[in-house]
Amino acid sequence: MPRASRRAALPAAALLTLALAACSAPAPGDGAGGSADWTPVTIEHALGTTTVESRPERVATVNWANHEVPLALGVVPVGMAAADFGDDNGDGVLPWVEEKITELGAQTPVLFDETDGIDFEAVADTRPDVILAAYSGLTQEDYDTLSEIAPVVAYPETPWGTPWREMIELNSRALGLADEGEELIAGLEEQITASVAEHPQLEGRSAMFLTHVDTSDLSQVSFYTAHDTRAMFFEDLGLQTPGSIAAASEETDRFSLTRSAEQADAFDDVDIVVTYGGDALLSTLQGDPLLAQMPAVERGAIVALPGDSPLGTAANPTPLAIEWVLDDYLDHLAAAADEAR
Repeated sequence: MPRASRRAALPAAALLTLALAACSAPAPGDGAGGSADWTPVTIEHALGTTTVESRPERVATVNWANHEVPLALGVVPVGMAAADFGDDNGDGVLPWVEEKITELGAQTPVLFDETDGIDFEAVADTRPDVILAAYSGLTQEDYDTLSEIAPVVAYPETPWGTPWREMIELNSRALGLADEGEELIAGLEEQITASVAEHPQLEGRSAMFLTHVDTSDLSQVSFYTAHDTRAMFFEDLGLQTPGSIAAASEETDRFSLTRSAEQADAFDDVDIVVTYGGDALLSTLQGDPLLAQMPAVERGAIVALPGDSPLGTAANPTPLAIEWVLDDYLDHLAAAADEAR
């Protein structure tokens, strides 16, 4: 998930030395294929322009979920970010990722510990030919440092704001697998459409996604804007963006905002509230004199996702998580929609 801190960059000379070593090292054959028919791929993004001159054999990914694109397309990365949110068994790999690695008969890639930001040295040690980060929060400094190691695909517009379709499009293009990426998108869209059709009570309903609620201080309401991928996913699921959230989102390109609880009546147009929390969260919200004014809270139309569980993690849609969590997530939303009536 998004992290604010970043590790200090390695000296440029040290990274350049590692990058040169990577270029001279033999490819292990676990990449996207041979280079004979490769046409250089140029990708423009928010932090610059990246050209992948030859077909990448060694693929590294940083930040959240980018590794799911090559894995979904049958390419095992040499290194990827360890999961630091929703990890069910503490091994740094989310269950849908573990299932895919097993399906491909591969070993777990090198896991980059990003607790304190990107570990540039660990990334360089994997000797990548390309670094995928189409969904990320890279700073310009992060990007420049990583670019000393290998070509980097960054986010197209805003940090942590790349929709799952664009994540697949950009990362698959960098691998020379654009057509396969489009097929992956089409397949996921078909699954989503079929599953949503089984939950007709969601049609016409609106939803907002609160960030983690601090039950010890309910004086403020923090929520994800329409620029965040969790909120974007609602539309895939047949839900609408409330006018209150749409209006607030027009004021900023940030993925979250905070409002005083005294302004909670602004969210009268919200049918369903999704957030992270345990079983006691609903009673806590309903017991607050200000937040209880929200119709969704008053009626109990709340989906409280365990924030440390795979289900909570997968509310942020990613290529492998969508299929894994889709039906369970829709069931929770449908139950909340029934309460909203």
